Amino acid sequence: MMSGHTEEDDGPSLVTNGTMEIVLAAVLMLIGAIAIYDSVNIGFGWRDDGPAPGFFPFWVGLTLVGSSLINLFQGIRKSSARETFVTKPQFGRVLAVLIPSILYVAAIGGLNLGPIQIPGLGIYLASAIFIALFMIFIGKESVIKAILVGCFVPLVTFFMFEKWFLVPLPKGPIEAALGLA
Repeated sequence: MMSGHTEEDDGPSLVTNGTMEIVLAAVLMLIGAIAIYDSVNIGFGWRDDGPAPGFFPFWVGLTLVGSSLINLFQGIRKSSARETFVTKPQFGRVLAVLIPSILYVAAIGGLNLGPIQIPGLGIYLASAIFIALFMIFIGKESVIKAILVGCFVPLVTFFMFEKWFLVPLPKGPIEAALGLA
């Protein structure tokens, strides 16, 4: 059975398993603490007519904090704490997918960064651009093939959702110019 490990994965450790376990435990403890705090503010006891609104969130938050404390202590003392969680080359590949995906989602609805407003492209144009660029730069496909697939997939998606299922998806200026918005 192949492990999926390649020599390309080798490289300096960016972060260890132990560090990630500690960070995740701390984040989950914070989420649990917020749930407990809010539950106390809205009431978490038992009333004559049943549980107060914060009753169940309080106990879930308390369970989350308790479990996270156990994970935190295990992360600190574990023997696997020094094992590599991710190497720089591996993390680079994750970012090569994550960053374009975030930009794709932002391109669908646009961005509002204070005084700077970037209008959305809608899901169809954003998808065409995302697919084509992803195929070219990540998949190393030919530009012609990438453009054809990048146009074909959103077109099929448009007919499937907008015409057959009658589910409107976010549209942008291209659809508005074509009278499809």
